[in-house]
Amino acid sequence: MQSSVRFRHILTAVTLGCLSLSSIGAFASDFSQSYTAYKQAVAEKDNELALKYAGQAYELGSVEFGPQSLDTATLALNYASALEVQEQKELANSLYLLALESYQSKYGDEAIEVLDPLIGAAQTSSDPKVAKSMFEDAIDISSDAENRILHADTLSAAFATLSKTRLYNKRIRNYALDAYEIYNEELPQDSLARVKAAYIAGSIHFVEKKNSRAIPLLNEVVQQFSALSYTHPYELKAHAFLVELYEREGLSDKSTEHCIAIGSMRPWLDAQEQMPLYRRPPDYPLSYAKRRKSGWAEVSFIVDEFGFVKQPKLLDSKGGSKFSDESIKALKQWRYAPKFVDGAPIAAETRVRMEFTIE
Repeated sequence: MQSSVRFRHILTAVTLGCLSLSSIGAFASDFSQSYTAYKQAVAEKDNELALKYAGQAYELGSVEFGPQSLDTATLALNYASALEVQEQKELANSLYLLALESYQSKYGDEAIEVLDPLIGAAQTSSDPKVAKSMFEDAIDISSDAENRILHADTLSAAFATLSKTRLYNKRIRNYALDAYEIYNEELPQDSLARVKAAYIAGSIHFVEKKNSRAIPLLNEVVQQFSALSYTHPYELKAHAFLVELYEREGLSDKSTEHCIAIGSMRPWLDAQEQMPLYRRPPDYPLSYAKRRKSGWAEVSFIVDEFGFVKQPKLLDSKGGSKFSDESIKALKQWRYAPKFVDGAPIAAETRVRMEFTIE
């Protein structure tokens, strides 16, 4: 990825601007060893050692270079990134802000070089409004750059953080959709960034019940991740979304393909109960609701090799026969991932208890 923005879930080292490894030896050997050990830990993806040596390099380097040095700011940026990976966001944020001040002083408030500490500070801020303002600044900067992928990376980072806050709105939602459009135009189909963006865009359309938009995006995710030798969480979730999407469309045959795919991915245990992929809640009997009557029904049934519910049988109930009737009626429309034994789907029994409660 040709940009200066570093995704915070992948630890990478920012190289000191005015030093090379050969010139580091002119400073204290302790700093040289810490900085070299930090870079090695990053290369080996050892987050704990990266945090340890990033902290040491920052403390020693700030003495060598001075607190106002751009190299000290870069060391602070490395340390902040390592802290963020370890979920130590408060200290990480203070270091990002320190680095941001130095970078802005050196390059200017709107320079592309400030994106890295600006996004880091936004991602670790405890105040959603502050984070939103910082991301808006970052998006303005990246939109003026010639690198469209850099802009998509910034939009994706903003969505990832702000979508989890109370400030989530249509504009923030569009960050993810706009990022996908850029990745779709600029990256090959098997690019991980593009596939992940397709999953997020598909998930948004799934929640908004825009089936015709969600289905092709999630199928793209399934197609690309199916080439992996292991099950990626996005692939599993995409299959689950597609089960419900096809059931919404009344396309049970297409839904079945994804039920079976999920079943083949799960490490089944003999005593493991199956989890439904698509559920329609039972209707509350109107006569019972008017009387504020509560109850429950426990039903056993077979999940066949295609994930359909077969042979539902009432085991026990409380509150009235209508609760049992509505439970069985709803269950017949549920879909499950079939259980697999020796690589093949089989029919297996399971059970569920439906609760009916008037709040």
